[in-house]
Amino acid sequence: MNIKEQTLSLIDSLKATCQSYGMGNDGNEYKIITQVFLYKFLNDKFGYALKHISDKLAKAEKWETAYSEMPEEERQYLFDKLSADIPILYPEHLIATLWNQQAKGDFDLIFDSAMIDIADKNIDIFSTQTTQNTKIPLFEKLTTFVTDEAQRAPFARALVDKLVNFSFEAAFAEHYDFFATIFEYLIKDYNTAGGGKYAEYYTPHAIATIMARLLVGDNANLHNIECYDPSAGTGTLLMALGHQIGEDKCTIFAQDISQRSNKMLKLNLILNGLVSSLDHAIQGDTLIAPYHKSDDGQSLRQFDFVVSNPPFKMDFSDTREKIASQSARFWGGVPSIPPKDVTKMAIYTLFIQHVINSLKKNGKGAIVVPTGFITAKSGVESKVLQRIVKDHIVYGCISMPSNVFANTGTNVSVLFFDNSRTSDKVVMIDASKLGEEYQDGNNKKRRLRDFEIDQIVDTFLNKKEVDDFSVAKTYDEIIVKNCSLAAGQYFDIKIEYVDITPEEFQAKLDAFEQEYRALTAEGAELDKQILENLRRLKVE
Repeated sequence: MNIKEQTLSLIDSLKATCQSYGMGNDGNEYKIITQVFLYKFLNDKFGYALKHISDKLAKAEKWETAYSEMPEEERQYLFDKLSADIPILYPEHLIATLWNQQAKGDFDLIFDSAMIDIADKNIDIFSTQTTQNTKIPLFEKLTTFVTDEAQRAPFARALVDKLVNFSFEAAFAEHYDFFATIFEYLIKDYNTAGGGKYAEYYTPHAIATIMARLLVGDNANLHNIECYDPSAGTGTLLMALGHQIGEDKCTIFAQDISQRSNKMLKLNLILNGLVSSLDHAIQGDTLIAPYHKSDDGQSLRQFDFVVSNPPFKMDFSDTREKIASQSARFWGGVPSIPPKDVTKMAIYTLFIQHVINSLKKNGKGAIVVPTGFITAKSGVESKVLQRIVKDHIVYGCISMPSNVFANTGTNVSVLFFDNSRTSDKVVMIDASKLGEEYQDGNNKKRRLRDFEIDQIVDTFLNKKEVDDFSVAKTYDEIIVKNCSLAAGQYFDIKIEYVDITPEEFQAKLDAFEQEYRALTAEGAELDKQILENLRRLKVE
C-alpha cells in the first residue's frame, strides 16, 4: 500500500478499536480518533526532524532507543535546533516507550499521563484559546471515556498497537492536497447535522477551492497576508485559502463557537504546516464577543481576505438583544424572534455584515449563503442585499448545485465582496446544473468535477457571459431588478422559430382544438357529478 492507503487504513483501524470498546458513534469518539491520530503524527514528525539534525539518530537502528540514551545536555542541544513548529517530546512521551510499558496494569494512566505531559510542555505554541484567553491544550485524557474502568488499560494498549507499526515519514513530503483528503476522511463521520444547533457543516473541498482561487486570482506577489474566518468550523475554507496564497506567506485567524470544531481546526492547522497560526484559533461566540480586534482593542481587526460558511438559521434569541445593541456593527439590522419557530432566525445575515466589517480597505471576502437570500424582498435579508449592491461591495455570486453540501439540502450560493469597490460589473453564475450525482449513505448528493471548477473560475475571472450560465451586469442594471443576484433573472428568453407548411400548421391547430374539446367535455361531466352529489347531500 502507498502512504495514502496506509493512512486511511490507520484511521479505519482506530475507529474499529473505538467500536470494539463500545464507543462507535459515541459523542466522544471524535476526540479519541483525532487526538490519537495527531499524537502519532507529531511523534513521527519529531523523530523525522531529529534525524535531520543528528547523524547519530539518523544512523541508529532505532532512533527512539538512541534518543532515550542521550544525556540531557545533548537532547537540549537538539531542542534548540528544532523548528518552532515541531513539538518537544521527551523519551517518556514516545510511542515506542509506551509500547515497552504495555504489561503494566495501570497502562491507561501511563498513556493518558504521556499525552497530558506533551500538551503541558508545548502549551505555549501548540494550544488554541477561548475568548477569555483560557488556553485549550493539545491533548486531554482519553481512556476515561471508557465507562468500564477495567477496560481502560486494554483500550490504551489496543490504540498503541495500531500506532506502533505505522509511520508518517513518507507523508511529510506530501502537501495540501494529500492532507486535505486525509483530514476529510478523518472527520467525515463527526461533522453531521446531529452535532448540535451549530451543525458544523463541512464545506466541500470543491467549493473551498473555488472560493480561494477566485479571491486570490493569479496574484503570486503576496506576502504577510492575513486571512480570517469568523465561523471557521474545522478550517476547510481557511486551509484552501492559505494554500492558494502560500502557507509561508499568510497568517490564519479564526473563531468559532464550537468546542468540537476548535479541536478539529487545531489538527487541520498542524497537518497543513500552519502551527504559527494556532494562537489565533479562538473558541467563542463571534457575534457576541469577537476576539480579533485592532490595536486600539475596541474596533474589529480587519483582514486581507475573509471567508465564511456560517450557520444559516438558528435560535439566537438569548443573545439577540446584546447583538441588536451594536447597531453600528450590524448596520443591516438583526432578525426578529419569530412567534412560531425561533429556530428560523436568519443568523447568516449577521455573519454577512461581520465579514464586510472585517475587510481591509482593499480586502476581499466570500461567504456561503442560502440561495433564497440573493432575491430577498423583505426583512433584514433585503436590507443587507440592497446595501451590498448599492454600495458596490458585492462583485460576484455563484449559485451552486442542489445537495452539494454533505449535511444540508438547502440550495446555496457564494457571494464575493471587494471592499475597494472598484468593480464596474457583478459576475453572476448559475452553476446549479453542474456536478455529478453520487450516493452518500442513503442520500443522493452532487459534487463538482475538476473541469467544472475550472469552467466556473475561468468564467468568473474573465467576466464571461455564457448563454444560460453566466452574466456580467452593471450595478444600475441590478438595481432595476430589485438588486437580485440570481443569474437566471438576467438570461435572455429565447423563442425557437420553426418553418412549417400551412398543412402542418392546420394539423397542429386541429389537434389542439380536439384536445380542448375533450378537456371541456370532461370538465362538464365532472361539474354534473359534483352538482348531483350536492343535491343528494341536501336531501339527506
